[in-house]
Amino acid sequence: MNLKDPKLTALQFNEHINNQNIKSLSNLMTEDHTFIDRKGEIDKGKESITKGWIDFFNQFPDYKNTFTRVESRGEYLVILIGYANWTGEGPPDHAIWTALIEDDLVAEWRIYEDTPANRKKFNIV
Repeated sequence: MNLKDPKLTALQFNEHINNQNIKSLSNLMTEDHTFIDRKGEIDKGKESITKGWIDFFNQFPDYKNTFTRVESRGEYLVILIGYANWTGEGPPDHAIWTALIEDDLVAEWRIYEDTPANRKKFNIV
């Protein structure tokens, strides 16, 4: 059961990504948190994913997500549309993120390419 709006939890999670605040990011994950990248590769477990974020931030110290649209779908799913930037890596990387929220924690964080097919999948006009 979510006590607050799931969009707020997803946005807070992203704020911790943008600030590279590992402790707060980890505190917002469920113990069995799942991360799925745009290739469909899955990492599972809070400890493993926390280590993955540390490695990622070491590789991309200027990484930031910017959302242009945030929608709740039902009680648990949040869809976030926008782009990622990091210095020296070219133009913004447009993407669609989904967050599954359980008990005000992020159970799954997934990234999709922003393609017409994925927009159709999520009924994004």
